[in-house]
Amino acid sequence: MPGGQGGSGGRAVPPRGGSSGGRPPEASTVFRAAAAAFEAGVDAVCEVRDDIAFEDCPAPKRLAPYAAAVAATAYRDGVEAGTGRLVLLYDPDGQQGWTGTFRLVAQVHADVDPEMAADPLLGEVGWSWLTEALDLHAPGYSAPSGTVTRVITAGFGAKEDEPPATGIELRASWSPADDDDLGGSVAAWCDLIAAAAGLPAQPPGTRALRPGGRRRR
Repeated sequence: MPGGQGGSGGRAVPPRGGSSGGRPPEASTVFRAAAAAFEAGVDAVCEVRDDIAFEDCPAPKRLAPYAAAVAATAYRDGVEAGTGRLVLLYDPDGQQGWTGTFRLVAQVHADVDPEMAADPLLGEVGWSWLTEALDLHAPGYSAPSGTVTRVITAGFGAKEDEPPATGIELRASWSPADDDDLGGSVAAWCDLIAAAAGLPAQPPGTRALRPGGRRRR
């Protein structure tokens, strides 16, 4: 399986929670349940995909009182084709711009050919990859926000002979409809990585993923 080329392969890694500070005990309980659903969503993707590998990723400590994160690498024909990170944030008091107490923050990067990078509709297309995936896996999500950026990398000095590389980077956040079903947001993020990396959004015969049994490798 290609996932063996980096991180922990296709094995889901338990997300790390942030410090609870002086928050009441029930807030920790709510977050632990959400983090478990978040991890179960990763496990569900592992059950049906062997072209996306997950690995441990430090959770940010300043965005919310509680946080968990996971990173992923997509492989096409055994070669790395895209990367991403998904962060689960929980603030019992909510935050401005949220429509609840939870928020998902996603980042995806993939190389694309120069012709695609020059397409003036690249931003709209990239954003549609996310919204279509969320509509499929996590209907009821709200307050989506984000950016799509063309990335052009040019070499200088010892690297000046290397051809320029072009890529796409998408950063987005949204509020889930139900904190008990965060697996749908994980599946949507994985569809986004797959689309950016030029992989099938869904394996044949698979539609909306939901958290299932854990598979360890």
